Amino acid sequence: MARFMDVHHDMQGITAEQLHQAHQADLAVEGEEGVHFESAWADPESGTVYCLSEGPSAEAVQRVHERTGHKAAEIHPVPLSV
Repeated sequence: MARFMDVHHDMQGITAEQLHQAHQADLAVEGEEGVHFESAWADPESGTVYCLSEGPSAEAVQRVHERTGHKAAEIHPVPLSV
């Protein structure tokens, strides 16, 4: 499985509860696309949200986000980590 970091913009003012709800929504349907969302981080001031996931493709990651109402602006493969 490949790892991906996706980025969402224009989420200024997001709260911890809203971030949690969005992450839970992804978790609820991720299996249907063979994706697993590991973590999510947010900067409410800039409106940037980051999600780390594993899945078969960036397209599968995007399909989950689209289904849950928060399409990613960018999805980057993360082939190396320590």
